Amino acid sequence: MLTALWYGLGTAVPLFLGAVIGLRYDLPRPLLAGLMAFGSGAMVAAVSTELFAPAFADQGLWAAGGALMLGALVYVVADRVIERKLGPAALGWALMLGALLDGIPENAALGTTLASGVGGAVLLVAVAVGNIPEAVAGAASMRSDFSHRTALLMWGVTAVLLVAVVVAATAFADSLPDAGIPLIQAFAGGAIIAVLADSLMPEAYREGGWWVGICTALGFLVAFALGA
Repeated sequence: MLTALWYGLGTAVPLFLGAVIGLRYDLPRPLLAGLMAFGSGAMVAAVSTELFAPAFADQGLWAAGGALMLGALVYVVADRVIERKLGPAALGWALMLGALLDGIPENAALGTTLASGVGGAVLLVAVAVGNIPEAVAGAASMRSDFSHRTALLMWGVTAVLLVAVVVAATAFADSLPDAGIPLIQAFAGGAIIAVLADSLMPEAYREGGWWVGICTALGFLVAFALGA
């Protein structure tokens, strides 16, 4: 359980630090784009090697593939609801809730991966790197609507919730049926793919241009090497 706590902090601390940076500093947009691209590449490696591949090997194409597509569908629908309810005028809120929406399946997958004993380092790196630019952008958008203390408190609560998701997923993984862990991992993989296609990759290219393809490939290489 201590390992799950450390892994949870490994995803939450970068999120909170990103919020601090976003509230205090104006980072160059190309730098944020590079971080988003690197995180995207790392997440591609994490989904393929630590989430979907074990689910596919354990449950086969139809069950694992169905869980993957369901995860993508749930994320897309939930993200659309947030966009329609909050709109562009509440961009900071939307990004913070988006980070939570992203983080719940990601951290649940991390917890179940730890419980299954197949590693988790690749997914940890992917989530941690991806959380930084998302929090920087979200916190920066809150400057005009909230005090620094209030915004930090909100991001801090989000970070604590994400730590709790990792710990809870690890703690209750043993009580799940045999198919539970691989299907949760496949579901989370689908949600992460939707996050990449919907948010991280388009935003990285919009802010950074052509060179973010190199950063994406580098992120994949680093994460894959960690899991090899």
